Formats: sequence, C-alpha cells, structure tokens
Amino acid sequence: MALGTNTGGAGAGTEVPALSGAPLLGSLHDLKSDSLGTYLRAQQRHGDVVRVSAGPPGMRADLYCVFSPEGVQQVLASEAANFRKDNAFYQEVRESFGNGLLTSQDEDYLRQRRLVQPLFTRRRVDGYAGAVAAETASVVTAWEEALDGIVDVSDEMTHLALRAVARILFGTDVEATADVVARCFPVITDYVLRRGYSPANIPRNWPTPGNRRAAAAMDELYGVCDRIIGQRRRAGADASGEDLLTLLAAARSSDDGEFDDGELRDQVLIFLLAGHETTATSLCFALHLLARHPEQQDRAREEITRVLGGRPPQASDLERLPYLSQVVKEAMRLYPAAPVIGRKAVAATRIGGHAVPAGADVILAPWVTHRRPEHWPDPERFDPDRFTPEAEAGRPRYAWFPFGGGPRACIGQHFSMLESVIALAMILRAYSFEAVDADIPVGAGITLRTEGPARCRVRRLDTPRAE
Repeated sequence: MALGTNTGGAGAGTEVPALSGAPLLGSLHDLKSDSLGTYLRAQQRHGDVVRVSAGPPGMRADLYCVFSPEGVQQVLASEAANFRKDNAFYQEVRESFGNGLLTSQDEDYLRQRRLVQPLFTRRRVDGYAGAVAAETASVVTAWEEALDGIVDVSDEMTHLALRAVARILFGTDVEATADVVARCFPVITDYVLRRGYSPANIPRNWPTPGNRRAAAAMDELYGVCDRIIGQRRRAGADASGEDLLTLLAAARSSDDGEFDDGELRDQVLIFLLAGHETTATSLCFALHLLARHPEQQDRAREEITRVLGGRPPQASDLERLPYLSQVVKEAMRLYPAAPVIGRKAVAATRIGGHAVPAGADVILAPWVTHRRPEHWPDPERFDPDRFTPEAEAGRPRYAWFPFGGGPRACIGQHFSMLESVIALAMILRAYSFEAVDADIPVGAGITLRTEGPARCRVRRLDTPRAE
C-alpha cells in the first residue's frame, strides 16, 4: 500500500517505535528541558515516525513525531484535511491571540483567507519595502553609538522586525503600538507556553498571579488595537492610508462580507505575532552565522555592493541578490522560526508504513527534518550554496519547510523573504560583523527563541556612494 494511504483503522500498519523515557513521567522532563534535542534524538534512534510519551499515568500524552519529508508532505498537503489544529497548544494560542489566520479552521479559515489574500499579492507586498528600509535605516544609524561596538543581534532584530510590521499594519500609529506589543507579548507568549505544554490547567478566570498578569497584558494589547480599529472605522471612506489595517477594514466581498471589529483585532494580533517574531529569528541567525563565517559574509557584501552601490534597496532587488537570499534560506534551515508544528489526526492512517490512530497528536519538527543528513550532508555546517536552484531541485519538496506547506502555507512568506533580504542588505553594507558569543542556546516557544545573548562586534564600513 502506498505511503499515506488511509487504512480506515488504527491497527493497520506496523507499530510506531517509542522513545524510551522515565518510568513515571515518560519524556516529560526531556521535552520541557530540551524539546528540540529530544525530537532530534528520537529521529536518530528510531527513524521517520516515532512515538514520544510524556506525563504521569492517567494524564500521559502520546506524540506521534513525523520526520521524513514524505511524511511531512502527507500531513501538511496530501492528507491535510485529516490533520487539524485541534490540539491543546493551538487552543491556548487561540484564546490569547484570537481566531485569526494562524489558528482558525474550516469555513472561518477559508473566509478569512479569501478576504486577506488580495492584500498579500506579490505586488502589494512589494509596496512594503519602503517601510522596511526606513526602519532598518534607523537601526543602522543607532548602531553608531553602540557601546564598545557590540550589539545583541537577537534584541536588535526583534526591535527592528516589530517596528517594521507595526509600521506596515498601523502606519502613523507605529509609536503607539510598538512599545505596547514589546511589553505585553512576552508576558502573553510565556503564559501560552506554560498552559499549552501542561498536562492540566486551572481555569483562566481564577485570580492567580499568573492569570492576572496575563489578563492585564491582554487587556492592554487588545485596548490599543481596538482604539486604532475604532479610529479607522470612524474615518470610513475618508481613510486614505495604505497601511494594512486600513486595507483589512475595507476588505469585503459579496460572498464573504467583511471583518467585524473583533475579527479585525484577531487578524492584527496574529499578524503581529507571526510577522515579527519569525522574521526577527531569521535576521538574528543570518547575521550571527555570517559573523561566524567571514568568507560567506564577504561574499554576501560583495553581491550587495555590486548590485546596490549606495542606493536604497527596492523590492525588485530581491531577485538580483540571489546569494543573500540563499543566506536567509540557510539560516531558516538551521534555525527555523517555527521549529515544531502540531496537528491532530481526525481518522486513523498510515505514515511511512506505521499506524497512526485517530485522535493522535502529530508533531512535525522542521528542526529535525532540516538536519536529515541524506538531504543535508554535514547538516550542522552553514552553507548557503545548499540553496542554489540546482541544489533545491534535487531535494524532496518538504525537506525544507520553514513556512509550513499545503493549503495552510504561510500567507506572509514572500513578505518575510523581502523584509529579511532588504534589512540584511542595508546592515551588511554598513557594518562588518564578528561573533562575540560563539554559540547561542535556543528553545522552542511559540517560535524559536534565543535563551542567551547573541552578541556581535560591529565595525562601521564606508558606504558606497550612489553613482
């Protein structure tokens, strides 16, 4: 029977091999302390499909981990309808950040996608290049005052990506929103993580310190979004801005209607979450990897100087900077912003010849699949030439999937690449980088997160003059 064929029963296929764990709690401690290392170890010991159990008896969860590109394709694309975002983690994200594109399902998702899709065409997204360049120019200028010439690229790229997405979403209201998001998001995301990975949770409305802190952060974040949405609604037909919120408020169709205020807030919150943390991760690690590999850094800078000279980068330069795009893709391979993706199986099926029962929690791990040595020789080595067109054509489609895939592929993937390439081009043209911290510890949050500093020593370069 072919890979992925639905067998109609959990008993068909061979039993899924299990990662050994502690007698009482299984792999719970390992997943909490180092989930990425645990998933990598599971694949190395047991192969393409592995069961990882965690939690005490009576509350134990079985995670069916799928690591092969073919299995990933089955879950995300060829059998996508059988794998839903119904797990406990997505429910926690949904309750904190709303029922937007990332978390919605079924007709809600299809309706939202149809309303939002026209705002994410390549031509429309290319129009955001100016906002990205303006925010990057501010960072480039600010670094001239860096103490001892040292910057933490994790903090700096988070700041840059947040301001860029806030400017694109809110236009002139960027100042009113960026500080609130920067203050409230860490509180809410930590709350989601604690609840999403806990075997049991107390109700959100119980007045515990953790619940109260999270509720206060959500109230403040929701409040600023609601205020700006109200301003856009009151402006109505007189609104002339081209920011994304104005366009979302005006989005409508005869079949799908339009977003009400609550739906608008949900979309804004999801765009803020997905639009700044993911790109910040890619920018942080691209810079830090180049700082550790001066030959590749020089090669990227030579391309930037040759193509741009002293002029600001434009959207049309994305295709003219292929090596810099390869740098970004390789950074996304080694450090995918979404290192773990969860789904729940609706019906029993087979993956890689193994039986996966109905109701199973299914885990995909780009962190692991991106390190499969049969597709990525010497997988820990930084090598942007893995992403030449010829090299990409020789690999399975889902050997690399930082943007997910199938019908729920990330709607913002072109924007992420555009923002990353424009920002890197401006930063690398202005500064050279040398790593201060050789290694950066990371962990899996809602997105990949650094768990230590990512400091680089920067040296200002002579910027070429425009001809």
